[in-house]
Amino acid sequence: MKRKNAKSPSLSDHLKISEEDALRYHEFSSQDENLRQPGKIEVVPTKSTRTQRDLSLTYTPGVAAACLQIAKSADKAADYTARSNLVAVITNGTAVLGLGNIGPLAAKPVMEGKAVLFKKFANVDVFDIELKANTADEVVAACQMLEPTFGGINLEDIKSPECFEIEERLRKSLKIPVFHDDQHGTAIIVTAALINALKIAKKKATAVKVVFSGAGAAAIACANLIQKVGIKPKNITLCDKSGVVHSGRKDLDRYKQKYAHPSKNRSVQEALSGADVFIGLSVGGLITKAMVKKMAKKPIIFALANPTPEISYDEAKEARADAIVATGRSDFPNQINNVLGFPYIFRGALDVVSQSINDEMKMAAAKALALLAQEDVPESVARAYGDTYFHFGPDYIIPKPFDSRALFWVAPAVAEAAIKSGVARRKIDLPKYKLELQASIDPSRQIMSATILKAKRSLKKIVFPEGTEPKIIRAAHLLWDEKICSPILLGKPSIIEKTAKMHKVDLNGIQIVDHLEDPQMEEFVQNYYKIRQRHGMDHEEASKALKRRTYFGLMMVQLGRADSLVSGLTKSYPDTIRPALQIIRMKPEYRYAAGLYMVIIRGKVLFFADTTVNIDPSAEALAEICLQSAKRLELFDIVPRIAFLSFSNFGSSSHPTNDRIHEAIKMVRKKRPKLIVDGEMQADTAVSRELLSDFPFSELKEPANLLIFPNLTSGNIAYKLLKRLAQAEIIGPILMGPRKPVHVLQRASSVEEIVNMAIIAAAEANE
Repeated sequence: MKRKNAKSPSLSDHLKISEEDALRYHEFSSQDENLRQPGKIEVVPTKSTRTQRDLSLTYTPGVAAACLQIAKSADKAADYTARSNLVAVITNGTAVLGLGNIGPLAAKPVMEGKAVLFKKFANVDVFDIELKANTADEVVAACQMLEPTFGGINLEDIKSPECFEIEERLRKSLKIPVFHDDQHGTAIIVTAALINALKIAKKKATAVKVVFSGAGAAAIACANLIQKVGIKPKNITLCDKSGVVHSGRKDLDRYKQKYAHPSKNRSVQEALSGADVFIGLSVGGLITKAMVKKMAKKPIIFALANPTPEISYDEAKEARADAIVATGRSDFPNQINNVLGFPYIFRGALDVVSQSINDEMKMAAAKALALLAQEDVPESVARAYGDTYFHFGPDYIIPKPFDSRALFWVAPAVAEAAIKSGVARRKIDLPKYKLELQASIDPSRQIMSATILKAKRSLKKIVFPEGTEPKIIRAAHLLWDEKICSPILLGKPSIIEKTAKMHKVDLNGIQIVDHLEDPQMEEFVQNYYKIRQRHGMDHEEASKALKRRTYFGLMMVQLGRADSLVSGLTKSYPDTIRPALQIIRMKPEYRYAAGLYMVIIRGKVLFFADTTVNIDPSAEALAEICLQSAKRLELFDIVPRIAFLSFSNFGSSSHPTNDRIHEAIKMVRKKRPKLIVDGEMQADTAVSRELLSDFPFSELKEPANLLIFPNLTSGNIAYKLLKRLAQAEIIGPILMGPRKPVHVLQRASSVEEIVNMAIIAAAEANE
């Protein structure tokens, strides 16, 4: 949240960032600290320019075709140019962060930063425009001239009251969305937080009294928007640097006059007595504990001056333990941050080619954020905040800025509101649009969405032997809550219940089984003994083995009491897979188990096998690994394009490894002649369309999506390097081969990874 404080913020006021670090960050590359790369943004071509033909298409004469189409119909600009995904971030530098009127050029780092946020959070492209313009007329004229270039305009860091006039005039004269984030971005996030704070405090919006400290652009916009949730204008008190805005004052502009009510109060201190809500958009240190103590029961305090709030989070809570407190700071609960709004609001507006961003769209965004905060928080968000788990309540009333779900909650809500309110030029399939947004930030979502549908066909029972582990308990809750499966937790009920309570996880609907007290224990022992009696095991050893939860859980699957098992969080991979293969055993058509990983990197989804089981596979084993993996991709509704990897391309080097691969490919083609499979080939050949074109005889005409490694060493190294060095997302390992779905987790798997494996297990059980 950006506030215009009288005092310029020090770099040490918030995060521990030195001036030297900040300057170096802005001057040098993040990838190579010795490479000078000033600024934070660049223009990257989206079309090939390798050949003369490419250049002719990019510019003259090929560009004329697109120009003529747009000349006939302006709407065609959305088809042939980047305009529909391009936003202008425009400033004149008159009110920059806490730095004041530093001018347009000095404001450029801020505007570049805004561009980065647009791109990171919503994939919206931005040109930052810094105007040497001192009057509203000049800014308006410049923006009007730029309308053909952009799909929307985000006004930024323009002082009040000129910012009001500029936005009003542009909204009337332009047919693209114009949004002053300092006003409306702040208002939307504040309104979302207020909706939830009122819900938690059990206060009626129509009855609460609200006091604002600050009467600038953001405060006025907040005061306007919170009325949409029921706050009555007569119950809103604005305070500026001269005190309470009241009807007796003669120094008010037309924006403040709207809130100039008759009042005996003349100061913030007086206005706060008995108030339900305080919203600070002014200067740090303004509010004291004594003032907070005089507020109504369960006061709601939004102290949003940055970097120093009007009253600190700790001081507010010390004064009133029953208070719900929010600040603009990331190091305290309930951070009110505009990044939760503007990227997603523009995303939704651009995707329906909206002519404006109206109140209906703003309220849709606020309500979507409020509802999102009431949902379970994914572990990816917890990891971004030091493995802190968040639960809807006084310390979590608004989603965290790094909650990527905001994109597919807010943007569709904004788009729908634009369509319903009549400002959208394009109608879209909203459910499909939401899925597309999910896929845009997480390519695996398309695959997992289809898998979830299969998992939900009927509620399968999945047993988790490590039922006392907090991550397993949390995953089980999420799985039951989404009705993906019926989880069974193994372990002492008292320990599971205590752990769940400690982590605030609801166990309702989740079955807990104490295997040591289970009435079927002896039956399980007898059956396990029969399975292993000709493998050197006696009855006593069988009884001892079944006291281990993994063995008991596997017998539950074997005898039909559960449909699948997910385990391995606290054990090594071999310790979990060994009993699984002993008890569940292999499908009759296969001799070899294998592990398959889904690897998501730079928007692409690849599958790697075998990465977990076979150390030095024979030709027969490689063929089975390939066939099982191909079948798994088909169950994901993916047409497999298979490459057998090696150090050479198509027989260029003679080696026993390549001989095994050639033999394996023959076996695969004999069993599945229609599969697209080829090799041996180098890894870069397999994934590069350009390199594949050098081998026109290859079965692969498109880059491979299933990579079969020649041995466990290469496969395991490859996926782990990609995960650590290239930040690839890894889903798996998916264990292939056993008669029934059994999946072995990697140690220290996240909750999301556990959930993903359970989804796959449930889907397999429904096949």
